[in-house]
Amino acid sequence: MSEIQVTKENEICWIKLNRPESKNAFSSQMIVDLCQNLKSADADEKIKVIVLTGAGNCFCAGGDLKAMDEKSGMFAGDSFTLKQNYEHGIQQIPLTMESINTVTVAMVNGAAIGAGCDLSAMCDFRIASDTAKFGVTFGSLGLISGDGGPFFMNRVVGYTKALEMYLTAKIYSASEAKEMGLVNKLVSLEKLKEETEKFCEQFLKISIESLTMAKAAIKHCHRHDLPSSLLLLASYQGIAQRTDFHETQVRKFLKKN
Repeated sequence: MSEIQVTKENEICWIKLNRPESKNAFSSQMIVDLCQNLKSADADEKIKVIVLTGAGNCFCAGGDLKAMDEKSGMFAGDSFTLKQNYEHGIQQIPLTMESINTVTVAMVNGAAIGAGCDLSAMCDFRIASDTAKFGVTFGSLGLISGDGGPFFMNRVVGYTKALEMYLTAKIYSASEAKEMGLVNKLVSLEKLKEETEKFCEQFLKISIESLTMAKAAIKHCHRHDLPSSLLLLASYQGIAQRTDFHETQVRKFLKKN
């Protein structure tokens, strides 16, 4: 059975973590397959949105505690080997997520714990069911977030709240996650797929050039100074202003007004 399931519908690529027997905890193969499929979807000019979700009743439980206890797979070896395992393994996920410019949405259908919660924070948006739970519980196991989650969580919920999350290892309800800004939209489990599709529809009305360049520009502006940001924005605008989509939309607007 494939540990990643991929379907493409109406300019949306649905990527499902598929280890329900392990609450979709990461395995080495799942990490490889996830990164490959994310890159493939990002390179597909027909795809405007990537939705990540989990099979069964869990989004992602993070690290596989059984493998951790057995010191097997990605958790095998001495401290230096473990460091390399993280660098060449699970840390490829944040590097991939940060490199792609397609809009990403986490459809959180259940518990998002540890690296699973971090994965949701790596997405641009999060739509969660009212039964979902969120927690970066590394501290309760005497660990830290080796997958790079704090880099993204700081952006999503802010420094103080991120500090609280990682230092307390607290589990947050879906409503608490919504209140802190981790969740963009909260819906019933029964309507999760439907509401996620509706949320994605707003992006489908925008040109792929605008979507990808706007996302890349916002990320650049978050990290760099004003002069370099203005240069990038001017360059992107020059490209966008000569696309067929832009010219068609301008003509439609002028006819209406």
